[in-house]
Amino acid sequence: MQSIKVAVIGLGNCASSLIQGVSFYRSTGSTSGLIRETVGGYAVSDIQFVLGIDVDARKVGKDLSEAIFCAPNNTTVFHKDVEPTGAKVIRGPVLDGVAAHMTGAGERGFMLEDDYQPATKAEIVEALRSSKADILVNFLPVGSQEATEFYMDCALEAGVAVVNCIPVFIASDEQWESRFKARGLPIVGDDIKAQVGATIVHRALSSLFAARGAAIERTYQLNTGGNTDFMNMLDRDRLGSKKESKTQAVQAALAKRLEDENILIGPSEYVAWQNDNKVCFLRVEGTQWGEVPMNLELRLSVEDSPNAAACVVDAIRYCKQALDRGESGALTLPSAYYCKHPPEQIPEDVAAGLLDQYQTSLPEAAE
Repeated sequence: MQSIKVAVIGLGNCASSLIQGVSFYRSTGSTSGLIRETVGGYAVSDIQFVLGIDVDARKVGKDLSEAIFCAPNNTTVFHKDVEPTGAKVIRGPVLDGVAAHMTGAGERGFMLEDDYQPATKAEIVEALRSSKADILVNFLPVGSQEATEFYMDCALEAGVAVVNCIPVFIASDEQWESRFKARGLPIVGDDIKAQVGATIVHRALSSLFAARGAAIERTYQLNTGGNTDFMNMLDRDRLGSKKESKTQAVQAALAKRLEDENILIGPSEYVAWQNDNKVCFLRVEGTQWGEVPMNLELRLSVEDSPNAAACVVDAIRYCKQALDRGESGALTLPSAYYCKHPPEQIPEDVAAGLLDQYQTSLPEAAE
């Protein structure tokens, strides 16, 4: 079985957890913590990282195995002995990928060189081609609309499939999706879910209420964290697509759609000392038999980036399976199961069963 060659945009906490994890599973042979041991015949250990793209001066020029431990990354180091990849981090354009307040935040923010000279589009395309990358994983900060579109153009020109982990709508946008289909390239997106995170728990509880005949009248999900993602989102102008993505993911699981004033889903506050730990405060208010009121409150604490990596590693392998089969465009089932804002919302239990069939079906049947 050939390897899956992966390029990564944004060597932050999510990339750190993903790269640490692939090295961990390769060296230990463990399967604990995996959603799926194999996808399309590929194990986690078959993933090979061949290129990194970032803007932070502390990471550019370093091997990916070293760059993932550089500031401002602050996620848990659960596997420090990551073997060198032989792939270097190249400097990409900033565009709208860095919020203004993030360059003046010291060690916790981004560090840009005074004589900053980013790679051009032609150079990024050539780097993707030279690396022989099969798949490009997008880990840019929330709100990076222009930067994401720049890299999507690069991927299309270079002939590279995409896993879009952020809430900039590409797979779920009809025009962008049609471009990937026309180019013969698959894409999984948009906005990766966590393995057991705030959105998936909120969806599960919403489905539970519906299944048991309890009506939900109001709900909120408030989150705090201390990583660069939460610091970036202090700029509320960058939150539009993030709030839409998370809100629609929960609305889709409700028996009856709530009015806007009765649902609040979204990032809430940056708490520096939490580092990569994310704390979710979730409340659901509703009625049961005889319209008697009830409410539920839940507090969830998770390490944010490893929580996402468990889903990304499957999305990468589904993307590679699609390449092998000659499938193109948005991958409906992997996107629905692993992303908050897929082209089509499907309940997790239904999507999981369909994924089992999809994985073993012939390409014609998968269509």
